[in-house]
Amino acid sequence: MTSRRGFLKSGGLALLGIGLMGGIPAFIAEAAASEKAKNLYKGKKTLVCIFQRGAMDGLMAVTPFTDSYLQAARPTLFVSAAKGAATKPLIDLDGRFGLHPAMASLEPLFRDKRLAIVHGIGSPNNSRSHFDAQDYMESGTPFRKGTSSGWLNRAVGLLGHDGAGTTPFTAVSITSSLPRSFYGDNQAVAVSNLQDFALQMRGNPKGNTLVSQSFEDLYDQTSSDLLKDTGKESFEAMKMLQKADTKNYKPSGGAVYPNSALGNSLKQVAQLIKMNVGLEVAFTESQGWDTHFNQGADTGIFARNVTDLSDCITAFWTDLGTYQDDVTLMSMTEFGRTVHQNGTGGTDHGRGSCNFILGNDVNGGLVHGKVAELAVENLEDGRDLPVTTDFRAVFSEVADQHLSLNNDKVLFPDWNGTKVGVMRK
Repeated sequence: MTSRRGFLKSGGLALLGIGLMGGIPAFIAEAAASEKAKNLYKGKKTLVCIFQRGAMDGLMAVTPFTDSYLQAARPTLFVSAAKGAATKPLIDLDGRFGLHPAMASLEPLFRDKRLAIVHGIGSPNNSRSHFDAQDYMESGTPFRKGTSSGWLNRAVGLLGHDGAGTTPFTAVSITSSLPRSFYGDNQAVAVSNLQDFALQMRGNPKGNTLVSQSFEDLYDQTSSDLLKDTGKESFEAMKMLQKADTKNYKPSGGAVYPNSALGNSLKQVAQLIKMNVGLEVAFTESQGWDTHFNQGADTGIFARNVTDLSDCITAFWTDLGTYQDDVTLMSMTEFGRTVHQNGTGGTDHGRGSCNFILGNDVNGGLVHGKVAELAVENLEDGRDLPVTTDFRAVFSEVADQHLSLNNDKVLFPDWNGTKVGVMRK
């Protein structure tokens, strides 16, 4: 008999899809969702995290445009805020920092004080290895390799859901496999899409045979034990997916998602939030930020990436409509890029970067953090924007305040720093 842990826990269940968009298989659709199930999960707060893999150039996304040292260090990459310059101008945020022109869709959210930026954020570990830096950030233990759990999985544990009434959709990653952030003993699933998905038992000796079985077969085999531990509401939540007709989903408010991996992922996160299936922590990814060559200035690879990022976030926020009060979105990237451009028109692995936090409870309209003048004597190792804000200071503040967590020693066990004021109290 498959156990509840084997069937539902993050060491066990991942939902893997084969397409990018669409509806829910009919075999989950027995019995439409009851009002009881909808009311059970309605009103949950949701934290949405986007990992920008590859290390985003924070100095290009949000540029300290008055810094003459940066302009000299980037003769072909620097984007000016001046009108009539050779490039399309930066969007002046506060007289010192400018938003990349390709991120124009985020400007209204910043002006409306719903979007905050933290600059100089990163890991206290100075590794410039993508693999190690991502691992440290997702585990939340930047000086400990081999931590078995991810910080978002520990956040799920701090939500206090243990036993009856737990939904299988408390923590969902819209990725092809479970991200490092969700590793651990608390319930989490990975869904690459909401159409034609199959069940895969990660770390379960019977996994290979279980993959080939239908949900109905698994339900029949595990029904009595599973229902005893988790309550009927868990399976009612799964049946709610079909009721919502996600195949024909139409975003609210005229939102138009880019036809990209991130756009399709955030569209599905919005659907899950609006279906009231109990989603509290969501995760997805944006790829392609490792800009070693031909990075471009106001156009090019970087501009295309930030256009997608900002337009996806804006579409998601618009789509949420009345659910905006219940959602906070936060981006992250493993490190930044060098202050000086390299010989191939790009930037190499650096240290500090910036991230974006969006929500109605965010202390927005501000660029938080410390960025000193980029003279060589102020740079880390004479080359990089220093990390002046530990990522854990921001992640803990956002998670604590939005999800009402209160145990930073569990969330980030090796951290005892101060928070930066990115959330309103």
